[in-house]
Amino acid sequence: MSSATAAVADISDDVVLNDDAQQPSQEPQLKPMGRPQKAAKGTTKRLFKYIWHYKVRVIIVVLSIIVSAAAQAASALFLKTLIDHYILPIVGQTNPNWTPLIEALVLMGCLYAVGTICQWLFQYLLVGVEQGVLKTVRDDMFSHMQTLPIRFFDTHEHGDLMSRYTNDTDTLRQAISQSFPQMFSSIISALAALVAMLWLSVPYTIFVLVFTFGLVFVIRFLVSRSGRYFVRQQQVLGDVNAFVEEAVNGQKVVKVFNHEDAMQAEFDDRNDQLFVASAKANTYGNVTMPVIGNLGYLLYVLSAIFGGLAGINGWANFGLSGFATFSIGTIISLLTLSRSFINPIGQVSQQFNMVMMALAGASRIFALMDAEPETDEGTVQLVNVELGEDGRTMTEVDHVTGHWAWKREPSDNGQRSLEAAKKLSPKAAKVAQNAREEAITSPDGRLTLMRGDVRFTDVVFGYNPDKVVLHDITWFAKPGQKIALVGATGAGKTTITNLINRFYDIQQGMILYDGISVNNIRKPDLRHSLGIVLQDVNLFTGTVMDNIRYGKLDATDEECIAAAKLTNADSFIRMLPEGYQTVLSGDGSGLSQGQRQLISIARAAVADPPALILDEATSSIDTRTEAVVQQGMDNLMKGRTVFVIAHRLSTVRNSDVIMVLDHGNIIERGSHDELLALKGEYYQLYTGSVELE
Repeated sequence: MSSATAAVADISDDVVLNDDAQQPSQEPQLKPMGRPQKAAKGTTKRLFKYIWHYKVRVIIVVLSIIVSAAAQAASALFLKTLIDHYILPIVGQTNPNWTPLIEALVLMGCLYAVGTICQWLFQYLLVGVEQGVLKTVRDDMFSHMQTLPIRFFDTHEHGDLMSRYTNDTDTLRQAISQSFPQMFSSIISALAALVAMLWLSVPYTIFVLVFTFGLVFVIRFLVSRSGRYFVRQQQVLGDVNAFVEEAVNGQKVVKVFNHEDAMQAEFDDRNDQLFVASAKANTYGNVTMPVIGNLGYLLYVLSAIFGGLAGINGWANFGLSGFATFSIGTIISLLTLSRSFINPIGQVSQQFNMVMMALAGASRIFALMDAEPETDEGTVQLVNVELGEDGRTMTEVDHVTGHWAWKREPSDNGQRSLEAAKKLSPKAAKVAQNAREEAITSPDGRLTLMRGDVRFTDVVFGYNPDKVVLHDITWFAKPGQKIALVGATGAGKTTITNLINRFYDIQQGMILYDGISVNNIRKPDLRHSLGIVLQDVNLFTGTVMDNIRYGKLDATDEECIAAAKLTNADSFIRMLPEGYQTVLSGDGSGLSQGQRQLISIARAAVADPPALILDEATSSIDTRTEAVVQQGMDNLMKGRTVFVIAHRLSTVRNSDVIMVLDHGNIIERGSHDELLALKGEYYQLYTGSVELE
């Protein structure tokens, strides 16, 4: 690589690695959005690993670019021979022999044809590489995203995550299909032109290189500033997308509270940041080529003057090809080669901005891929079993029987939970021992009947370690019980259910499920044992039948309809335009909140889980409908351990156990009648002496 092209390549040190570069005071200040302001280290290497998956095509592309650049340089060199040996000798002849000239022109045409074919070939092959890389990147992003814990989505804006799939991958597309090949082609072309100039004239080449060094300082100044803002642009674009996504989802709330002006002001602020970053990036980026182009014309003029003086005065010349004087053909070839040398440098500098933006986008993509996945150290699985007559003998089967069991791996002697409990406290050890004794385990110790026995012992948890939400919680749920959790908002009700299914892991204590620590149970199996109906319903684009079947992907239409009938959703579904085949979109925007909730409950019913968590499952249903749905849900809850979170205390009266939480502590526990008799917090909540919220 020449010194000039090397200097252009070194600009990356300023843009990618220099995070502390000072901005001129007159430049508009951007609202800080957090680090990094640069492409992460190793991004280029990781990106090229994806590209190298298509190594055969990439090798052909590289060879095509080299051949194309060589053909271009050879064509410029051939101009000297064409003029000096074929055109000038026949000038002034009465009957010139045109055959040699025609043959030379045909040869020159072949050189151009080879270059053109190679250019077409590498552009054609790059389409497959570009789209293949983007597909693989998106597949890997989405695949990894499925492994991330709930905490990740709670702490990252959804619109910003979506931007990584759209805007950031689009910058990769432009880089792979245009910027990377254009930069490589330009560097090869510049090198080929440099070698060709050295072949013809060393003095002239030195003159061009001296001029180029001055040009590089101009490029360095422009690119170092545009690159910084292109990186910034990608970050702020993700923030704008996140805000728009949030605004669209909350449009009803915005209008209800007349918040349009405030939302507009906040959007304008974020959009102004995007404007500043984009305007600065494109201002510096767009002036790069005109500046370099005009400087190139200046070099062309100076070269023409130099060549004219050399030709008129017969200056001596020497190159790698030998010593001679400057001929007209040599001067014309050098003029052409100087353009072939300067133009690629300008193209490299222009594409460098796009590369910086692509690397910034790739950094954001790889940041998502590098996010810590949800760990799962559990080994115990949930399996279907057939029970023997003694109620203890169990046989694993591959079909639904209505009985489930926890299956340990051969190396698990069933003592892990006991040993872990002994390390916590004597109370935890006793709870674990009692749970083990009450569990129904097969004679070989491999299978434990899934009954829904849940026990919390000395559980301490906080979403942030320095802010505890649950304080030393100890409680139990016997198999088949309906446990209601009530209390003010923020008391910790939903947090408890999040810990049962391990959406979050506790900091201290132990949670036992049928005598087995939930940490020892595989998360997919643990969650498969728990049907969950959330207060916030999510429906997916597809038919009503598809949304119900989401609870059990291999469920038949008959099973889905039976689940809908069980939860009394069947009647309103049949009144829809296409019944169960009615297509829902926009999260079921055409349905009422109550109807959406009914489909969600039917989804849980078709899953037929061993245990249920109902988080405000009937909060969006009117009182009349609630009575009908409650009857269906009572049928669904028979024989299952059920955890109910409710603000409507009328819905938990028939619970076996009601636990009242206050600021992460269980302050009361008992049945409805027992708690009323205590005339404590529950009594005050139920009678309206205090507000639940």
